[in-house]
Amino acid sequence: MTGTRIGLAVLLIGALVAAFSFLRKETIADSHRQARQLVLHYTLSRVESPIILVGDSIAEASTLPRALCGHPIVNAGLNGASTASDLGTWLIEALDGKRAAAIVVSLGTNDALTGRTTQAFETSYTALLAQLAKVTARLAVLAIPAIDVQGRVTTEMQAEAMKGINDFNAVLPALAGKSGATFIALPPMSKPHTIDGVHLDAAGYAAWDEAILQGVSTICSSH
Repeated sequence: MTGTRIGLAVLLIGALVAAFSFLRKETIADSHRQARQLVLHYTLSRVESPIILVGDSIAEASTLPRALCGHPIVNAGLNGASTASDLGTWLIEALDGKRAAAIVVSLGTNDALTGRTTQAFETSYTALLAQLAKVTARLAVLAIPAIDVQGRVTTEMQAEAMKGINDFNAVLPALAGKSGATFIALPPMSKPHTIDGVHLDAAGYAAWDEAILQGVSTICSSH
């Protein structure tokens, strides 16, 4: 085999390995999405008038109370999700005709980490809220928590991600208002407040949980 052919063979093998790795990650992500939707459907089939938390891995890893003033709280977080992940269709299919007492949306971290523009973020977030409004009369939008310089998150990475997060948080109150949703601000958090730069630690979740519970507590006065 000539040197040229060897070089081409190496490039081909490298391309195949890269493609296989990418497809494997995609398959794993799709499998998790389907499994989460099935479990979510089973959970929702057992409850009435739930408060649903829709979000990414920060939401999925959360441990909110099981209920608030008689309404069961259901975690519909999905690892890796962004505002462009079609979570509206995903959740509505899991609800299977049921309605929610309230839906809280906690998204934006992955949008910032992947460098989405503010315009794209606003467009996809607005579309998501329009979908979710079909299955609930109460929508809430949670602010995006800050990222720490911790774990693999360097100072440069944090600065770049925070530019997106700050831009997104700046438009969220007006975006929520136009969609008939309540905006839920987050209180200042300790530094650090994550376990790896992105995912919240105990203190971070304590502040995050409290903000959500206070944000949807108005539902209790409607009883």
